Amino acid sequence: MTTSLRVVHRERVGVAERTVRELLESADIRVGGNRRHDVRVHDAGFYQRVLRNGRLGLGESYVDGQWDTDALDELTARLLWAGVKRPLPSWRGALHGAAARVLNLQSMVRARRSVQRHYDIGNDLYQAMLGETLAYTCAYWKWAGDLDEAQRAKLDLVCRKLNLAPGMRVLELGCGWGTFARHAAATYGVHVTGYTVSREQVALGRELCRGLPVDLRLADYREARGKYDAVVSIGLLEHVGPKNHRVYMETVDRCLAPGGVAFVHTIGSNRRQVLIDAWFHRYVFPNAAIPSLAQIGEAMDGLFVPEDVHNIGPHYERTLMAWARNFERAWPSLRIRYGERFRRIWRYYLLSSAGAFRARFMQLYQIVMTRPGTRQPECRWS
Repeated sequence: MTTSLRVVHRERVGVAERTVRELLESADIRVGGNRRHDVRVHDAGFYQRVLRNGRLGLGESYVDGQWDTDALDELTARLLWAGVKRPLPSWRGALHGAAARVLNLQSMVRARRSVQRHYDIGNDLYQAMLGETLAYTCAYWKWAGDLDEAQRAKLDLVCRKLNLAPGMRVLELGCGWGTFARHAAATYGVHVTGYTVSREQVALGRELCRGLPVDLRLADYREARGKYDAVVSIGLLEHVGPKNHRVYMETVDRCLAPGGVAFVHTIGSNRRQVLIDAWFHRYVFPNAAIPSLAQIGEAMDGLFVPEDVHNIGPHYERTLMAWARNFERAWPSLRIRYGERFRRIWRYYLLSSAGAFRARFMQLYQIVMTRPGTRQPECRWS
């Protein structure tokens, strides 16, 4: 490199460092500070990556070990509270967003591939992280003292919102490891049919549900058939995508018996989006898209009446922090299989998500729905 090029390079690095430091300081985050949420920079390339690619660059540079902090959750919350945006557009994020507008990124084929990249990476990881219930969604901490109690409370809250009673037939779209099905069948005496496209989930779920009136099927939610007294999805709508929101609601309508109750439990965005944040799309939840309440309402239009909309978003911060603690405790037994880079990806995923919920950047909606003309169900959860 010639002397003049070296000078230009140093100037660019200097500009990037000053700009990123100012952005961080606007959120009360200092480089080299002594507070838990302050940043320790190990590689000056961090500044240019953040300046060039915004939140995507922030996450990638963390995974690559270019910087650290003792409180990723608080750092994320402060950035969001301060309204810090990408200093410059990310061409990769823009490209992903453009593809989502043109293509159906959550088609049946793509949905299976996306699930394999997240939910099929290893049941040992999820068993260690999620606790005894294997519930991979927001818990309900109102009266709970620990994660397992909070997850059981959430499951029971869902059952009460559905007014479950012995003998009812329930359809679960996106059944995971059969967590809800197991609880509803054992506690309320209902028969549950669940759909998932995760081979790992359905294999372990069938084992855990053995002896109960539970039928877990390896199939896409769009393939569901039959008539059921209640239709429920817990953590599926985030993977459905805006091009399929109406198809999802039409599937629920097709499978719900007259007079039945439907229920949706989903993370909610404060604004419309066609694709999840670029870092999460690339490393954690490919092709996911968090729906806004307006998008959900549009998908329901003419098919369902929202009987109850309950936002328990603040409970997700505590849930994610509990998962992060479980993950760190279990890491010695997971290290050999997953490796240090995975640890940094997973830590960033869990703790930055906790910070996003702390900042109220995301919500968690539970929506009870009936068809127009159906008698309003009894409220058993207030």
